[in-house]
Amino acid sequence: MTYPTETPTQSNIWAATADLTTLRHKLLDLFTQLAYQEGDFVLASGLRSSYYVNKTQVTLHPQGALAVGRLLFPLLPTDTQAVAGLTLGADPIVTAVSVVSVYENRLIPALIIRKEAKGYGTKAYIEGPILPEGAKVVVLEDVVTTGQSALKAVERLKDAGYTVEQVIALVDRKQGGAELYQSAGLKFEALFSIEEIQKRYRELGN
Repeated sequence: MTYPTETPTQSNIWAATADLTTLRHKLLDLFTQLAYQEGDFVLASGLRSSYYVNKTQVTLHPQGALAVGRLLFPLLPTDTQAVAGLTLGADPIVTAVSVVSVYENRLIPALIIRKEAKGYGTKAYIEGPILPEGAKVVVLEDVVTTGQSALKAVERLKDAGYTVEQVIALVDRKQGGAELYQSAGLKFEALFSIEEIQKRYRELGN
């Protein structure tokens, strides 16, 4: 799949000073043009689905990564000391937010959580800077279905002595994730609902 082409003037939309509302619309278009597919799919949760959101087509896209970082950063509580997520899906997301934090003069390090402990060296589950005991960490996720991936990240962080109160996702498929987080006492927010992506997909004539 090729990247959408833009003129230099259109590319200014992606500048570091671009309006966030405009940037959100552009990111939505990237999801509909590059990531959203319809067909017969088996998800990581084991569920079957008539559609799939191939999120890395957006989160590893240069403009997509910039938009992700800029749009998620303002959603972080002011006392956030780090962002974290379960590898592999969250890796580019936490990195993008951490990079954007430099330009916002509010440094937010990124943590990457392994699915299994490293088999050598420190044998750690969590990669990244070591934070103070009780540090407040926000978990970031790409696409939430049942919510189990982010919940595993939350558990690993709490086991390490950190405080986690919130999960923020790029896309909510509305298949139980929000309810799972609520039952675990976590706040949850998503940048896009699946209905919004599907509506824009239809508007673009796909």
